[in-house]
Amino acid sequence: MPVKLINYFIAAIVCIAATPISASEPAHEVSPGIILYNQFKFDTAFPILEEEARSGSAESQYYLGEALRRRSRYMTPEAQHWYETAAMSGSIYAMVQLGRAQNDLCATMENCPPSQKTQAEWFMEAKKITLPKANNGDPESLYLMYEITFDRTWLEKSANSGYAIAQYWMAIGDRQGEGFFLIPGKREAAVSQWLKAASEGGNPKAMMDYIEILYKNGDLEDVRHWLQVAAETGDQKAISSYGSYLAHAPDQVGYPLDLVKGYALISLLKELDGGGAIQDFVQDTLEEIGAKMTPEQIKSSEAVANEWKDTHPPLSFFPDKLGR
Repeated sequence: MPVKLINYFIAAIVCIAATPISASEPAHEVSPGIILYNQFKFDTAFPILEEEARSGSAESQYYLGEALRRRSRYMTPEAQHWYETAAMSGSIYAMVQLGRAQNDLCATMENCPPSQKTQAEWFMEAKKITLPKANNGDPESLYLMYEITFDRTWLEKSANSGYAIAQYWMAIGDRQGEGFFLIPGKREAAVSQWLKAASEGGNPKAMMDYIEILYKNGDLEDVRHWLQVAAETGDQKAISSYGSYLAHAPDQVGYPLDLVKGYALISLLKELDGGGAIQDFVQDTLEEIGAKMTPEQIKSSEAVANEWKDTHPPLSFFPDKLGR
């Protein structure tokens, strides 16, 4: 991978360290506030999330709690209020975060806000709702039981049921040394298999990790396929790579040269003004590609960018829904 992209991705990792990234959620209608949250546009997201939350959206109530907690880096009274509001509306994710409050920075600071239930009671409530569904084989509930208990057995059951998020985390766990593999090479094979399964399930984070394996193995045809698929999910990292490689900035994986589309895709990333060093990457890459283009090509790239935006999901950093 070229130095320019390596530097960008390192900078992105530093930026994201405070806001973990993971697998995408299953496809569903995403509210404007959550879209902005997923783009790290927190200042813009707050008022919209609050409006959505006050209208009764449990998802927006949960994400407003997440945004408030992440901004302060600990559980504030306002964040807890919205978590509890979402939990009372049935959000298991909110119950899990309330259950984890004992491990929050506020516990160290000894200023955790009073809660309607104890942390143990929130976990019990989450388990009471989730366990029957998990026992009936519901993939998301199996995954949530893992988040409630940290028992990897639940994660593996969810992964085997086809839940892409669980498959991604099985790959990460195996890569980090979890599980038992006596035969050399079996661990690496398991990581690759889980990442492939999660990629086929639509998980962009898994796709990007799987692409790294394919690239190391010299399988450029599959690299080209999965990078395009990942870009089409809206994943900002995939779009940055896909656009650069289409425009041969550089020619890293063998795409036919397409300056107009490459320039168009990189220009889409201008709207990610909350993502740290990404704008330096965008400016440098657009200058590099634009130097090879005519004014007419640059003009036509605007229509290509608008068409992509109209026909694809919003750009996203895909932060972990259950942020730590």
